Amino acid sequence: MDFTSCLSFPSSIAPNGNHSSSYNCSSSFNHRSCYNNISSKANLLKKQSYVFSKYQLRNFNIQLVPRIEAQLKAEQLEGSEAGCESDGLRWPSPSDEIPFWKGDFPSWDLSSDASSGVEQDSDLLHIVHVTAEMAPIAKVGGLGDVVTGLGRACLNRGHKVDVMIPFYECIPKHCINELALMRTYNSYHDGNWVACNAYRGEVSGVPVILIEPSNHFFKGKNIYGGSYNELDAYLFFSRACLEWMQVNGTQPDIIHVHEWQTGALPLFYWDMYHFLSLQKPRIVLTIHNMEHYGECRQEQLSKFGLDGSAYATEDKAVDDRTVGHNPERLSLLKGGIVYSNAIVTVSPTYLKETLCSGWLSGALMRNRDKYSGILNGIDTEMWNPATDIYLPAKFDAGKTEGKRICKKFVQKGLGLPISVADQKPLVVCITRLVAQKGLHLITHAIKHVEELGGQMVVLGRASDDRVEREFEGLAELHNKGSNIRILLMYSEELSHMLYAAADMVLVPSMYEPCGLAQMIGMRYGAVPIVRKTGGLADTVFDMDNQSHTEIANGFVFEGIDEGSLNCALGRAFSYYQEKPNEWKAVVQKVMRIDNSWNNTAGKYIDIYNSVRVR
Repeated sequence: MDFTSCLSFPSSIAPNGNHSSSYNCSSSFNHRSCYNNISSKANLLKKQSYVFSKYQLRNFNIQLVPRIEAQLKAEQLEGSEAGCESDGLRWPSPSDEIPFWKGDFPSWDLSSDASSGVEQDSDLLHIVHVTAEMAPIAKVGGLGDVVTGLGRACLNRGHKVDVMIPFYECIPKHCINELALMRTYNSYHDGNWVACNAYRGEVSGVPVILIEPSNHFFKGKNIYGGSYNELDAYLFFSRACLEWMQVNGTQPDIIHVHEWQTGALPLFYWDMYHFLSLQKPRIVLTIHNMEHYGECRQEQLSKFGLDGSAYATEDKAVDDRTVGHNPERLSLLKGGIVYSNAIVTVSPTYLKETLCSGWLSGALMRNRDKYSGILNGIDTEMWNPATDIYLPAKFDAGKTEGKRICKKFVQKGLGLPISVADQKPLVVCITRLVAQKGLHLITHAIKHVEELGGQMVVLGRASDDRVEREFEGLAELHNKGSNIRILLMYSEELSHMLYAAADMVLVPSMYEPCGLAQMIGMRYGAVPIVRKTGGLADTVFDMDNQSHTEIANGFVFEGIDEGSLNCALGRAFSYYQEKPNEWKAVVQKVMRIDNSWNNTAGKYIDIYNSVRVR
């Protein structure tokens, strides 16, 4: 078979080529179209062990075992894959001066018209998202992906969409198309009116409005964790967005707020700006993760023009856990729940879980009539193995040969051995290294996957120093071996390559409101292994459950113990190694599942229409 047509290779991907790294303002993301900025040279460690610079790959310490090195050099590609190599594919190596994911990639233009084939809505809305994150320019977790994906989907259906975010100091300005200052205005903080600049631009085809206060808010090298008080900064941002709408004469149909960071906006709207000039908008709140409540002192809220004491009641915004304590506190997320016209969380199962547990369950039950669970989608233009600019070979459900090339490419680049009969499944876990994600199960999987004869790559960063040190120790131990790689970093480019290379994607979360990794993994032909919770339970159905064979698409376990995970991994490995034809059919099946935002956007449009003012 001729694989040439499925290949697309960056010209600079050759070892020791003239690579350039992507811009990274916080070492937590890389923009998809900023490819030629901040060249970064790597340091080689002597005696066959290579350590890349901290900027590029923290604590990635590979011991290139002589037998593996010989295998990588001597291995001959079988059949027509040899032709692919001679046609220009240069295989990477851990000894390359610059990591293989730091090459010069062609531009990925997501701003072009993607609405062809999408049914246009007749009853159009103006929707303004007010959020702390937007992918890819201000992305820390899934929130940024959701905002951009949902925004693009609604645009494609004909609606007007704007996204308002803080103009963080670390945002790469050159990654915003047509960035321009719209106007300067003032917003209130602690007895003073603070000058703000409002900029307009476009990111991934979505119009964006960036609010830049003239004080110290949102300054620093990272999206979160600056030297300023974050709660004050987001309270300021929430009011500043409404102030901009007022001075600009903007009256959207829907103001869509996200998480605790913008949970105070509904309070400002209904108790202040609705009595001024903003009459038309209605508020929708999406809760992406109930773990974060936005704890707030009454006097903090009062600094922004509201009487904080007026919200310290059970039916408004008091944090129920602090009732009877001195002082009692407020919860911005609870205030958003009470004051929004509609509340959405990111999967039907997570909705049920939040109604039954957690201190906010009471507030949610009292507002049950306006509370919905809508499963997140993924942006199938950003995540598309048939067009993905980061992949050494393209593929789709009908032609999966390119996935084998992607796997071999990643294996070679990370110094993982390549089995002739491809009997070593590659398990990938791309995640934030936080307790929610099942850290004890991830660390156990690292050991057990190797015991089962497989390979595993973990890509992620830890915000907690203790967790970081633990995984640094694991990286030091395992990266010198032949089958495990622990990469304590985040790279957008490498995540695309890993999903494409993976045979299985592991998501062992303790709780997971929705989860995107399992959906992205399936899009790229990686069969999911997940714990049954939240959105994972709504998207992955066990292969061995005979009651729903038609939708079976992965391996599911329910316990939080290592034994439950072992069982799921063992079943997945047996299926992969003993039933290759059936496995190939499963890969093609999961790639055809439609988890796109276009499906989900329609449900959000229904919510918007249910609360809008006609």
